[in-house]
This record gives sequence, C-alpha cells and structure tokens, in this order.
Amino acid sequence: MKRTPIRVDPISIYLERRRKGPIYPVIVAGGTVYVSGLPPMIRGPARSSACRSHNSLSCAPAKEPMHGSGRLLLDRVLKCNVHCTPHGSHFGIFNDVYSRYFPADAPAPIFLHVPSLPGPFDIEGDCIAVI
Repeated sequence: MKRTPIRVDPISIYLERRRKGPIYPVIVAGGTVYVSGLPPMIRGPARSSACRSHNSLSCAPAKEPMHGSGRLLLDRVLKCNVHCTPHGSHFGIFNDVYSRYFPADAPAPIFLHVPSLPGPFDIEGDCIAVI
C-alpha cells in the first residue's frame, strides 16, 4: 500500500527541533488520513487549548500538495484521540469544545490523561479520517 507522508508546518518544524530527521504528522494511505498528535502550539487556558488543538486537526492537509490541496473535513473524522495532562476540569471542558466541533454524528473519542506532553502545552489530539 502506498503511504504519502505530509509535513504540517509549523508543527513539523517545532517537532524537528526536538528530534532528528523530518516529521510528517499526516499520512495518507488507501483513502484514509492518519493525523498524529497535533498540539495547540500555544499554551493557554484549557478551553482555548482544546479549541486550538481541534483547529490544528481541521487544518491538517488531507491530500498530497502536488495533486491539489485539500483540508481534513471534520465531518469525515471517524476516530479522535485526545491526550491531556491530568486535571479534573479538562474532561468537561474538552467535551464542551468537542460538541461544538462535532455537533452531530461525532466520531468515536478517547480522552486520556498523560503525565506530561513534550512541549509547553497540556493537550493534543490525533484522528483517523476518510478522504
């Protein structure tokens, strides 16, 4: 199966500063888009961080740049994972933001508390979508 890696700047640049080699947060394969953890890039209150993280998902490219541009449509997301540093209020805040981005037929979510994330933020999300 052909896999097409896609850079997402400024996130790829940010992550490459912390790791050697190129970073491709989006992989397109067989009509499916796999988006790795995309952070909000700016630390802020939990509600604005959750919004920024969802905005990062919706800005992820879903097609090869050389074959036309396309953005990930949130109504095509099938599965969404959110990783968040532990705090009791984050789950309720995330659910409120999630329901605004996915008002109907929301994808299957997973909300995980993690001890820490690499970088100055406390939430990141990844997803699987169809083209």
